[in-house]
Amino acid sequence: MGKILFIDVDGTLCSPVYNEPPASAVEAIRRARANGHKAYICTGRSKAEVYKNIWDIGLDGMIGGNGCYVEDHGKVIMHEKLMPEEVRHVVDWCASRNMELYLEANSGLYPSARYKEVSYEAYRRKFGREPQYGSFFEKMIYNADLYAQNDVNKISFRLNSWEDYLAAVEEFPDLHVGCWGGDAPNCSHGDVSPRGISKAKAIRVLLEYLGADQSDTVAFGDEAVDIPMFELCGYSVAMGSGAQSAKDAADHVTDATDDDGLYKAFVHLGFIEE
Repeated sequence: MGKILFIDVDGTLCSPVYNEPPASAVEAIRRARANGHKAYICTGRSKAEVYKNIWDIGLDGMIGGNGCYVEDHGKVIMHEKLMPEEVRHVVDWCASRNMELYLEANSGLYPSARYKEVSYEAYRRKFGREPQYGSFFEKMIYNADLYAQNDVNKISFRLNSWEDYLAAVEEFPDLHVGCWGGDAPNCSHGDVSPRGISKAKAIRVLLEYLGADQSDTVAFGDEAVDIPMFELCGYSVAMGSGAQSAKDAADHVTDATDDDGLYKAFVHLGFIEE
């Protein structure tokens, strides 16, 4: 019987440096599906950020917004969104702390005025070269009215310090506040989404819809946000280039994303032959 594979995108399917899937990862997923396994991306990205190059790999569906949105073969199974008043609260609060942000909606990504500029500066400091973000910034919708968006799955904001994240937890007790872009307290971003959302909850919703058992699932990830799905799924794999917290929580640690880590994990688990 085939397995159901849940694959994080950024840092797992896609290179953490080049923001594109290595050719070996594309091949691995296509061959695994040909061998009878199902493949879903399970990502923090909203649907607007899942570009054609990812869908062209061949997928059975997606979980987006870290669990806000579930889709199977084009059918929406679940979609939980932030309320307009919650969006306004988060936008105003981030502005009061001088934090740049972007709204993550299925209709598009909507950044604050200086989000791109600040992100490019951070990339240069981290990698010592010009940014390589792929289509991420090219496809953003600039100069939009942030208050007017009514399909927001979550809001990501750049942290100036770990204190910003702790303050967000206190400011938004009725929402889910997470962080990403490294292990705490060195995360680059915080995010806010509807309360009760997680990748694990979304997987449960999809498994119930499919009539499948969690023992037949395998999760692939690279950050702390992936740990709930590691704990739920029958088996878990962390990328060697990922956060230490994810590696500590996984059943298996494969090589780095850019060193064919996903392909090697598929071989290791017998989904494909080398």
